[in-house]
Amino acid sequence: MNEHLDTLEPTNLWRHFRTFCEVPRPSGREEALAKRLEAWATEKGFEHERDEAGNLLIRKAATPGHEDRPGVVLQGHLDMVSQAAPGVTHDFDRDSIDTEIRDGWLYARGTTLGADNGVGACAALAILEEEGLTHGPLEALMTVEEEASLVGAINLKKGWLKGKYLLNLDSEDEGQVYIGCAGGASVRTKATLPEAPLDEPMETLTISVHGLRGGHSGLDIHQGLGNANRLLSRLLHRLCEQGLRLVDYDGGTMGNAITREASATVAFPSQHREAVMAQIERYQAIYREELAGLDDGVTVSVESASADRALSSEDSYRIMGLMHGLPYGVAGMSRSAPGVVETSNNQGVVRLKDATFSIQLMVRSLRDSTRDELVARIATLMRLTGFEPVINEGYPGWTPEPESELLARFERVHERVTGEAPEVRVIHAGLECGLIGSKNPGMQMISFGPTIRGAHTPDERVELNAVENFYGVLRAMVEDLAQR
Repeated sequence: MNEHLDTLEPTNLWRHFRTFCEVPRPSGREEALAKRLEAWATEKGFEHERDEAGNLLIRKAATPGHEDRPGVVLQGHLDMVSQAAPGVTHDFDRDSIDTEIRDGWLYARGTTLGADNGVGACAALAILEEEGLTHGPLEALMTVEEEASLVGAINLKKGWLKGKYLLNLDSEDEGQVYIGCAGGASVRTKATLPEAPLDEPMETLTISVHGLRGGHSGLDIHQGLGNANRLLSRLLHRLCEQGLRLVDYDGGTMGNAITREASATVAFPSQHREAVMAQIERYQAIYREELAGLDDGVTVSVESASADRALSSEDSYRIMGLMHGLPYGVAGMSRSAPGVVETSNNQGVVRLKDATFSIQLMVRSLRDSTRDELVARIATLMRLTGFEPVINEGYPGWTPEPESELLARFERVHERVTGEAPEVRVIHAGLECGLIGSKNPGMQMISFGPTIRGAHTPDERVELNAVENFYGVLRAMVEDLAQR
């Protein structure tokens, strides 16, 4: 499988990426890949170690005569978002990612590809084994659970890194360089509620919202894409007028992915069937009109179901009232970085199973103060509807340093290699730079990468020419930093 990757350039990068595809690595379950890389580092004679969080650090000594140059840290993460297309069965804990090339882009068949951030991580490993490359001391930092709210970076061992410069390789647009990013926090609640028998004539249906594109809850949040949790809760909130009682609910897989599919099994008095079906038909028409040109495939479908117990109509209304009332999407735009989202929120994962309800939301912001304010609003809404919020400590944003020496050198290298100056940007996504910088004061950082589209969805793809160009800039940058 994936033999075609061996024919691509740069050879070493794609050879590593084939390993990343063939060794399962969903967030929280990267250990097999980390052990494979440790064995590779041992074979190559590179020093390597792990910290308590499971992050992997590989060191390579400087080219002789360049030992006194500032150290460079090449940084990526090992995990990937695990999403399969509708109708595709894929066990992300056991099955390899099956890739294909189409029109100059690399895709996976029916699943996320893991180019985010597999390509960047593999570029770092390829640099370590480049022959004839002049460089100062090198470190390749491979963090874990980045896609699960930056767990590896949050728990990174303090003072572990020796380098002065950090090249984060987790950006997704060729020709751009990032110097700042949003921080974030998650808000959750979980409660077990009483069920009661369905002891009157009741109709039971499973209502689903699907056919949405989905996307990255930071990079794509400004597009106005449909979120299945938002759309389904909007409909179910209205159906509470018909005495709706929730049996179960299943929506979303990751807090940082815009939800593509959600379904709920509900019961309601049989005499309200006609009114319920009319509302379902009405809301599908509304969604198709509202999302025209963005999510034209949005579909509300209905199937017969069966159940003998459900939540009360009062508790069902509380849940739907909370979900319907919670903020979603862009909460404000940045004044200091025009055109960039400052603060946003995503309703990522919602469950009701065996009478236990849970919801997980992800808040992002370039400002810690506005992040905390939105978190407080969400927590207040949860309390007002009778649910106790659980708030994580959050992680800091990355404050831009537009006058840094590292950025100036990158701009010169990029223009020399590509013939064009890079576009300097701030990103509304959770790069690990802010956290790594907080544990390594004084470290200068930039982030760049190849062109990736559809991250966190089964439509994820990476442009092959962009990977080759990105690697050429990375290689030249490492060599430039070895010069006085």
